[in-house]
Amino acid sequence: MASGVSELIDQLYTMVSDAWGLPLGAEKCVLEREKVLDLLDEIKAMLPAEMAEAKRLVGAKAEFIANAKEEAVKIKREAEEQARRLVETQAVVKAAKQRADELLAAAESKSNELRRAANAYADDTLRRTEEAIAQALGEVKKSRASFRSAAGVRD
Repeated sequence: MASGVSELIDQLYTMVSDAWGLPLGAEKCVLEREKVLDLLDEIKAMLPAEMAEAKRLVGAKAEFIANAKEEAVKIKREAEEQARRLVETQAVVKAAKQRADELLAAAESKSNELRRAANAYADDTLRRTEEAIAQALGEVKKSRASFRSAAGVRD
C-alpha cells in the first residue's frame, strides 16, 4: 500500500501518462482496469483517514486555544493576587495595578498570537487536504471520462 493519497494520485497519473495510445485517438489510451480500480480503491480508503487527521488537527487547535485562555486567566489571577498583597502604600498599589494590566495585556496578546498560529496551521492543513481531495477527484473524473470514451459510452 502506498504512503498517501498524493503518492497514489502520482501513480495513477503515471499510469495514464505511460498508457498505450489508441490508433486514431491521441487523447485515448489503454489502461489495465484492475490496476486503476485498485489505485482508486486505495485513494477512496485513505481519504477518510486524511479527513480524520484534519478533524484531529482542528480539535487540537481548540484545545491549544483553551489552554492559552486558561494560562491567561491564571496569569491574571496571579497578578490580581500580587496587587492585593502590595496595598501598603498608594505608590505600591499604583505600581501593582500597572504591572497587573501589563501581565493581562501580555497574556491576551500571547493568547491572540497562539490563536492566530493555531488557526493558520489548521487552515493550511485543511487547505492542503482540500487540494489533495480536489486533485484526486479531478484525476478520477479524467480517468472515468477516458474509460467512458474508450468504451464508447456517451453522457
